Amino acid sequence: MLAHSLNIVGTKTVKALELIGRLGIFLGSTIQALFANKLQLTKVFSQMERIGIGSLLITVITGACSGAVFALQSYEGFKCFGGEDLIGPIVALCMSRELGPILTGLMVAGRAGSAMAAEIGTMRVTEQIDALTTLQINPYRYLIVPRVVAATLILPFLTLFSVAFGILGGYLVCTLKLGINGEVFKSGIKEMSCMWDLISGLIKATFFGLIIATVSSYQGFYTYGGARGVGISTTKSVVISSILIIISNYFLAALLFS
Repeated sequence: MLAHSLNIVGTKTVKALELIGRLGIFLGSTIQALFANKLQLTKVFSQMERIGIGSLLITVITGACSGAVFALQSYEGFKCFGGEDLIGPIVALCMSRELGPILTGLMVAGRAGSAMAAEIGTMRVTEQIDALTTLQINPYRYLIVPRVVAATLILPFLTLFSVAFGILGGYLVCTLKLGINGEVFKSGIKEMSCMWDLISGLIKATFFGLIIATVSSYQGFYTYGGARGVGISTTKSVVISSILIIISNYFLAALLFS
C-alpha cells in the first residue's frame, strides 16, 4: 500500500516537473520569436482590449466586494480591543499586496485564459496552425507573442482597478454601515501604507499575466483530440494557471517583502 502511494506521488511529481520544463521551453520559444521580428502592435492592442476591457467589469466587482467583506470581517475582530482605526490601513495593504493581484489573476485566468486556450486549441484541431506553418508564418510570432505581451502588460492595470475599488468598497462599508469616520479611514491609509505596497502588487500582477498567457497558449497550442480535446485543454489552462498563480504568489511575496 505504501509503495503504491509513493509510486503515485512520484509519478505525479515527475509529470508536474515535466510540465514546468515544457512551459519553460515554450516560453523560451515565445521570447525568441518576440525579439526575432518586429512586434505587431496592432495585434497586441487587440489582445489587450479583449483581455483588459473584457475582464474589467468582473475585476471591479470582485475587488469591491472583497474589500467590503474584508472591512466588515476585520471590524468584528478589531472592535474587541478598540482598533477600529486600523481597518483602513489593513484593507489597503491587503488589497494592494495580496487580494488585488491574486483575485485579478484568478478572474482573468478563468475568463480570458480559458478563451485563449479554446481559440488556439480550435485552430490546432482544425489544422489552421499547420496551415500557418505551411505558409512559412511563425505561429509563435503570429499567435502566441501578442497574447503573452498583452496579458503581461494589461494585468497591472486591471489590478489597479481591483485595488482602487476594493479600498472604495471597504470605505463605504466602514462609513455607511459601521459608523467609522471617513477621515480616520483615509488618514490611517496615508500613515501606514507606502507606494511600495502598490508597486509590489503590480509586479505580482505582471508575473501573473505572464503565467496566464503562457499556460493558456501552451495548452491550446498542443491540443489534440478534436472538440473534446479543446474542452480538456481549456479546463487544464484554468486549473494550472490558478495553481501556478497561488504558488508563485508565495515566492514573490517572500522576495518582495523579505
